[in-house]
Amino acid sequence: MRTSTSETLRALIEAEARRAGFEAVAVTRPDAIPLAPARLAEFVADGFHGSMDWIAETLQRRAEPSTLWPEVRSIIVLAMNYGPDRDPRGLQAKRDVGAISVYAQNRDYHAVMKGRLKEIAGKIVAKAGGGVKVFVDTAPVMEKPLAEAAGLGWQGKHTNLVSRAHGSWLFLGTIFTTAELEPDQAEIDHCGSCRACLDACPTNAFPAPYRLDARRCISYLTIENKGPIPREFRDKIGNRIYGCDDCLAACPWNKFASAASEAKLAARNDLLEPKLSDLLALDDAAFRAFFSGSPVKRIGRDRFVRNVLIAAGNSGDASLTPIVQGLLGDASPLVRGAAIWALSRLLSDREFGELAATALKTEPDAAARHEWLAGLASAEVHR
Repeated sequence: MRTSTSETLRALIEAEARRAGFEAVAVTRPDAIPLAPARLAEFVADGFHGSMDWIAETLQRRAEPSTLWPEVRSIIVLAMNYGPDRDPRGLQAKRDVGAISVYAQNRDYHAVMKGRLKEIAGKIVAKAGGGVKVFVDTAPVMEKPLAEAAGLGWQGKHTNLVSRAHGSWLFLGTIFTTAELEPDQAEIDHCGSCRACLDACPTNAFPAPYRLDARRCISYLTIENKGPIPREFRDKIGNRIYGCDDCLAACPWNKFASAASEAKLAARNDLLEPKLSDLLALDDAAFRAFFSGSPVKRIGRDRFVRNVLIAAGNSGDASLTPIVQGLLGDASPLVRGAAIWALSRLLSDREFGELAATALKTEPDAAARHEWLAGLASAEVHR
C-alpha cells in the first residue's frame, strides 16, 4: 500500500520536530476549540485580565483561528519541555536571594522556539507547497485550548496545560498551514478531584477550578502590572521577583516530567539563586546587560527593582537597609515607593518615622508620599 501524501508529510513534521528539540507534536483543526472563546470572553467580562488590555482588544481574532488567517486548514501544535531539575518552591526559604520563574531562567523561549518553528515550516513548504504561518505566544492564538484539542495535554485547574508525559512544564508553539493533515484525538481531563495547584497559590488567585483572576496572580503582579504592587499582596510575594511557579510545581503529574536538556533551556547558573543585594544595585545599563536575551529584560529595570525591593522588605535582612535607603533617591517614583515600603519592614518604627519626617518635605510624587504615610500609619498601629 502506498503511503499517502498526508502521512508522508506528517512523518516529515514529526522527524523535524524531534530534530529541533520538541518533545511533542500533534495536529488539530482550526474549528476544534468552539468552547474556548466563550470562556475567554467570561474571563474578560469579569475583569480577571486586569490591565492586559490586549486580551480584550483581540477577543474576536482569538475566538476563531481562521479569523487570524482564513487560508489555514491544519494547525500543528509543538511542545518543548522546560522542566526544572529541582522543585523551585525550595528557594522560598532562602530570603537573601530572589526567585525567578523557571521559564525565565534562560534565553527568551519566544526567540528560541520561533527560529526552530520557522525551520520546520520551511521544510513543510518545500515538501508540500502552500502557505504557513508560525506563532509563539505573542500573537492572538489560543495555544492551550489548541494543544488540548490536538491531544498534547489538557488545561488543568490552574488553567495551564498539563501533560501526562511532561507535567506542567511545556512551552507551546503553533504552525498554521494550508496543508490538509489528519487531526489527532483530543486529550481528556485527568485532574480528577486533585486541587493541589489551587491550594498552592499564595494569593488565592483561583476563584474556582479552571478559573484564574490574574489580578491576584504573582506572575501578573510582578510582570504585567506596571504600577505599585497592591499592599495586600506584598508579604505574600515573599522573594518571588519575577513570576511564580507554585501552582505548576504542585501538580502531581510532574513526577513524569524530565528536566530540560542543557542544550535547550536549562537554567543559567547566575539566575538560579541571585542575591538580592546584587540585584538592588542594578542601574538601567547593568540590568540590560545582565538580562540580555532573557524574558526578564522586557519588564524594564524599574519594575524589576520594584519586585526586588518587595523581596527585600520580606527578607528581614537588615544588612540590605543601606542599599534600599540609597534607592530613596532613585529617579523612578515606582522604585522609590517600593523602597519606602521595604524600609518600613526593615527599620524600627522610630527609625522609619524619623526618615519619613524628612522625606515627606521633599518627595514630589503622590504615590510615593502615600507609601510614607501608609508606613507611618502601620507603625502607629504597632505601638
